[in-house]
Amino acid sequence: MECTNSQIQAYAEQHTEAAPPLLAQIQQETEANIPLPHMLAGHLQGRLLAAFSHMLQPTRILEIGTYTGYSALCLAEGLQPGGILHTIDKNEALAPRVKRYFEAVAYQIEFHLGPAATIIPQLAGDFDLVYIDADKRNYRCYYDLVVDRVRPGGFIIVDNVLWGGSVLATPPVADKRTQAMIAFNTYVHHDPRVANTLLPLRDGLLILRRK
Repeated sequence: MECTNSQIQAYAEQHTEAAPPLLAQIQQETEANIPLPHMLAGHLQGRLLAAFSHMLQPTRILEIGTYTGYSALCLAEGLQPGGILHTIDKNEALAPRVKRYFEAVAYQIEFHLGPAATIIPQLAGDFDLVYIDADKRNYRCYYDLVVDRVRPGGFIIVDNVLWGGSVLATPPVADKRTQAMIAFNTYVHHDPRVANTLLPLRDGLLILRRK
């Protein structure tokens, strides 16, 4: 999952502001109790998501892939008064835990349980910020559903676009998720609707600005 030198990663985290106590609790409880805890955004990436939210000061955020709620709470930090964050996940087992975390904050967060491809078209309005961190083979589907609903100057942020470095493998990896990620990265790189910057942070973070 980590494409950055581990010592540099540790140094960066040590020189990044501390996360709010609830986020520290979520990270600790996720690592102790939940399968695949590496799926959590984590400290450094979480602070970057919060920074984008504070810069944009959004009124409407969409997150595709909630997991245990860490990234949603980071994204919600910059919400304008009266703003709302919609977050979607299909993991019913984690839903009670996620709802408990969300109930502990004053942000307006609406948690949707079910398939994102079905739920996204049911959400009214456009978005200032979209974060995609869900099943990799459907990344293009999710992107196509949201890109024209992001306001000009808004952002789409996509996680795991380096896929553990497998996007660079020679010969190419036959795994369908790897192939889907390679195809997705190429697709958005040539999409004239967005300006793209790929950051080698953790497992790769793609920043897309809607033109």
